Amino acid sequence: MKKTIHIGKLICSKLKEDGRTASWLAQKLNCDRTNVYKIFRKSSIDVALLLHISTVLDFDFFSCYSALMREGKHEATG
Repeated sequence: MKKTIHIGKLICSKLKEDGRTASWLAQKLNCDRTNVYKIFRKSSIDVALLLHISTVLDFDFFSCYSALMREGKHEATG
């Protein structure tokens, strides 16, 4: 079974974990709160936006993809 990442859900989880709100993130991203809720529903987003969100939330969301890639290589060779 192939694992996938729903990046919007991860971003939402991290935001809640940090005790932050969608309005706070919207302010940091210089966008409307409704746009943040749209991000939460997306399974993939633009790399530049992900970098910006990673910086704002001080969390490397790219590492989630790297870990998934490493797992996939392990499964393929193991």
